[in-house]
Amino acid sequence: MTTNVTTVPAYAAPAANAPLERTTVPRRPVGEHDVLIEIKFSGICHSDIHQARDGWGEGIYPMVPGHEIAGIVTEVGTGVTKHKAGDRVGVGCFVDSCRECEYCLRGLEQYCAKGMIGTYNALDKDGEPTYGGYSTHIVVDENYTLRIPDGIPLDQAAPLLCAGITLYSPLAHWKAGPGKKVAVVGLGGLGHMGVKIAHALGAEVTVLSQSLKKQEDGLRLGADHYYATNDPATFTELAGSFDLIVSTVSAPLDFTAYVGLLRTDGALVNVGAPEEPIALNLFPLMLGRKTLAGSAIGGIAETQEMLDFCAEHGLGAEIELIRADQINEAYERVLASDVRYRFVIDASTI
Repeated sequence: MTTNVTTVPAYAAPAANAPLERTTVPRRPVGEHDVLIEIKFSGICHSDIHQARDGWGEGIYPMVPGHEIAGIVTEVGTGVTKHKAGDRVGVGCFVDSCRECEYCLRGLEQYCAKGMIGTYNALDKDGEPTYGGYSTHIVVDENYTLRIPDGIPLDQAAPLLCAGITLYSPLAHWKAGPGKKVAVVGLGGLGHMGVKIAHALGAEVTVLSQSLKKQEDGLRLGADHYYATNDPATFTELAGSFDLIVSTVSAPLDFTAYVGLLRTDGALVNVGAPEEPIALNLFPLMLGRKTLAGSAIGGIAETQEMLDFCAEHGLGAEIELIRADQINEAYERVLASDVRYRFVIDASTI
């Protein structure tokens, strides 16, 4: 592909709840500070399904999902200094932000006061729709492109651009590490990375899952303990146990029960995104000076920090590599929790 080519093959949802199908989408010419990336792998995140099916509100169609992108730089703009042709790079959940607000200036672009520009299902600064990683190429500003260290295979690196940073950011912010007891709720695409990262940070890690069917995996990935939440005795046994609980699930939870598992001054952080509101009894929060919080991905600098950390500790996602024509089947399997632990699309099959 060169700057003269303006469309690329992709898989898109033509309308809400419609099966994804092969099509072409436009890509802008490579600008002064842009990099052209040949996408090698693109992860399938549960949020792709939420958005393609209007679970979080009305989407922009045709929609090309995908914000876990790993590939190779094939061309750079004349002003690019951070990347060169041949570099291994990644793109996460956003491709731009205002660059001027207090949050952007602090490296918290994900909380941009004017709103970050999503990698897909968003409008860029020119008012044009953004299209994500279920495609063969993407053009991204160099400042929103991450360097993938050589120590991480590209297919295992792709999910780190969302699942990895989504867990790394709260674990780092709430200082998971030696002496801290951390619980991860759910052992899926997000949760399995939370277990790996929390273990590498030195925390004592517990998995809280609906059943024990993934217990062997959880312990292999780095968990010290594994409990089934469908057993009422779990909540009695573990009451007041944890400094930090990170919930990764998209289904509604009994948050009041999980707050009861926190120590005084503990935090329950939600990174899953249920489509429906939750109910919460505030007294357990008040009586232990506990915190219920949320966290969303990470800024560019923190995402790079996460990638470097994962390379240093030999961490990558547990993946199932699929062809592009298996995307619709993969969506149904994600909804059925039938993946261990992240589907990744081989972009050469698009």
